[in-house]
Amino acid sequence: MRRPLAALLAVLLTAGVAGCGGGSPAPAASRPAPAVDGTTSGIDALFLAMMVAHTEQTLEIVAVGLDRVTDPEVRTLLAAVRATETDESATMRGWLREAGPSAAAVAARHDHAGHSDAAAGLARLRAAPAADVDRVLLDVLAAHQRTAAALARAQVAAGTSERVRDLATRVDRSRTAEVALMAKLAAAPRG
Repeated sequence: MRRPLAALLAVLLTAGVAGCGGGSPAPAASRPAPAVDGTTSGIDALFLAMMVAHTEQTLEIVAVGLDRVTDPEVRTLLAAVRATETDESATMRGWLREAGPSAAAVAARHDHAGHSDAAAGLARLRAAPAADVDRVLLDVLAAHQRTAAALARAQVAAGTSERVRDLATRVDRSRTAEVALMAKLAAAPRG
């Protein structure tokens, strides 16, 4: 069962506040104070862990897509997504290691199930007839990347680490641009 995005964001915010040292939560209208660069709070670690898991799913979708799609523009997009997200994943994993065991524990306590419909999308993509693969890939990947952009926007609003919020801003922009490009590719006549 997939959680509504609003519930996901509430979980993200609650888990992050709970992992920040046990103080009382800040009022919803206030923005957390930025942490010293390099410091990763519970909410930052949670976002990083969620995005690493999400990126693994993206890379799996991309791998299946590269094996099946025929449109050269879609293949180019998939190659670019693979390069970008492989690099981002390495960065996020490094920051999680730097954050230490307490931040990693916050991330580990969070159940990532239900944040994505990647498994269903992958099943659709694998089962799609050859003539429909490009269209199905664009649909599956666009939905997946919209979720990434939404998670990134939530991190920008709630995160405490300036570098993690900067990464989240870039993730939001890149995934939003990818979704726009996929919409154009999906609307283009296929020959």
